[in-house]
Amino acid sequence: MTKYARIFQGTAFTSKTQKEVEILHNYLFCINASGIIEKIVSPEDVDYHTLLEAYEGEENFHRLDDGQYFLPGFIDLHVHAPQWAQAGTALDIPLYDWLNTYTFPIESKFSDLEFAENVYEDVVNTLLANGTTTALYFATVHKEASLLLAEICANKGQRGLVGKVVMDNPEQNPTFYRDATTQTALADTEEFIIAVKELAKTTKQGVYPVVTPRFIPSCTDDALKGLGELAAKYDTHIQSHCSESDWEHGYVQDRFQKNDAFALHDFGLLSKKSVMAHCNFLNDDDADLFAKTGTAVCHCPISNAYFANSVIPIAHLHSKGVEIGLGSDISGGFSPSLFDNARQAVMSSRMLEDGVNPSLPAEERGVPASRITINEAFYLATAGGGESLSLPIGRLAENYAWDAQIIDTKLATAKLPIFDESEDLNDVFQKIMYLVRPENIREVWIQGERVHSRK
Repeated sequence: MTKYARIFQGTAFTSKTQKEVEILHNYLFCINASGIIEKIVSPEDVDYHTLLEAYEGEENFHRLDDGQYFLPGFIDLHVHAPQWAQAGTALDIPLYDWLNTYTFPIESKFSDLEFAENVYEDVVNTLLANGTTTALYFATVHKEASLLLAEICANKGQRGLVGKVVMDNPEQNPTFYRDATTQTALADTEEFIIAVKELAKTTKQGVYPVVTPRFIPSCTDDALKGLGELAAKYDTHIQSHCSESDWEHGYVQDRFQKNDAFALHDFGLLSKKSVMAHCNFLNDDDADLFAKTGTAVCHCPISNAYFANSVIPIAHLHSKGVEIGLGSDISGGFSPSLFDNARQAVMSSRMLEDGVNPSLPAEERGVPASRITINEAFYLATAGGGESLSLPIGRLAENYAWDAQIIDTKLATAKLPIFDESEDLNDVFQKIMYLVRPENIREVWIQGERVHSRK
């Protein structure tokens, strides 16, 4: 019999397709020493009772308690780690003013490594407590602080994809917060990439360097070109903002006479490892380019409600074959919980489909066929995120990393309204997605290691 590092027993929910959730009722999940799900065994399989007899009662056997369930760990595709220090403030002003009045001043403080460590330790802890097992982070322009964030992810067991932000355009960035020159921006980025790749050699769950032009307005043409070349040279992930708001979308059209997607593509910044945040103003040609290059969209529904001036047509983009995941966009989005963002994704899609202006006739008010279900929002937070990053994460399935949340629906202080012991598990899943709070997340596992526990 194969020897497993750990075996878990319990009922799990995982995405089967974009719209369908698979229920694995009282299954065994066999985890190897690398933290990968090597085998999944149903109660009907001949191996089921053999494995139970071999492992039950052993230290590496984990059985869920009554009322507990497994979910895949969440994948947050857009976190501004330094902005955790300002989360929940200044959400009532336009994006341009918000950046210059609040965000750039707070990010400039991360030249102080002690301040950076305090904030970064806390944001990683907070995301883990909210079930986020993988995070795609924007750091700041500071190479040393950005590397510190990667080291904190490595030490705490979170799978972190971290970008040293590039902002070298003197016309669009304040004098107190930007890269000194294009040359230093590119040199610091390359040194950062090399250092994180070295760190990754000793990190079980993986840490990854990410080429990160903040967005087109922040960068000169030479910087964008150089970043595209670095991404190709080192085969890194790429992240930026794309067609987010009226102001940013219009700025790029004025500068390049084309939309963000095609401008980014010209600089070599669209690939199967690219994740572009927001993308509210993509047209069909942009979407086709994303699908062709394998570029993913990160949907940030809470942040979009504050800053994007529109509701992104998720259902339409999916129909065109664009990969999509979910992001909190701390702190343009106030909540570090992807449960909250999944709920907002559903609500925003319903508002887009039904429309919000009661002075218009009902049939003219919205955009038909725009709604998504909670099953689809769950997919965005899990499997969609894994596909967006081209990593084997986001599903409780064989050959995927054991990244899992243990959800307790019977917790006395946060009990879910489940009063029938035989309630349909599809209904239980929906109640979990709509009602879970952080205290319901009893344990979080990443790559076969427990990284968070409330016990």
